[in-house]
Amino acid sequence: MLAERAGGLFCSLSGWKMNKYLKFGVPIVLIVSGLAYLAVSGVQESKSYYVTIKEMNDMGESIYSKRLRVAGNVQPGSIHRQGTHVQFVLAEQGRTLNVSYSGTEAPPDTFKDNAQALAEGSYGRDGVFHAKQLQAKCASKYGPAQPGQQPGQPAPEKAQASM
Repeated sequence: MLAERAGGLFCSLSGWKMNKYLKFGVPIVLIVSGLAYLAVSGVQESKSYYVTIKEMNDMGESIYSKRLRVAGNVQPGSIHRQGTHVQFVLAEQGRTLNVSYSGTEAPPDTFKDNAQALAEGSYGRDGVFHAKQLQAKCASKYGPAQPGQQPGQPAPEKAQASM
């Protein structure tokens, strides 16, 4: 009888330990699984492919489902602004791409004709690249000064040697 009681006590203690592990183990597994899912989906959402305009033309149907980054020079006279919405044309190696930017911020001050720009967004079936982010590289006047040149001054014209 004592053995039966001891056996029953042992079963109830082992059952309590099993319940304890289930009480804490299952929620921990669910939380870790949820965090892993959020991390993987967040990485997939923020991933973007850097492509040239030529590469975009060669991508086929997969171009419409990917987040892309495209760089090029802003074609002179192509910038049309309406508040924070801007339409322009990027040019690279003789190819052009119509871009429509509708981000939350106004384009940077360095965004002008012939400026190098980087647009991030998606390519639509309408043939227009819909940018959500826009960056423009600084003009060359912000580069390092040449020897004998004062900072902020334009580069001196090179004298042509007469032969």
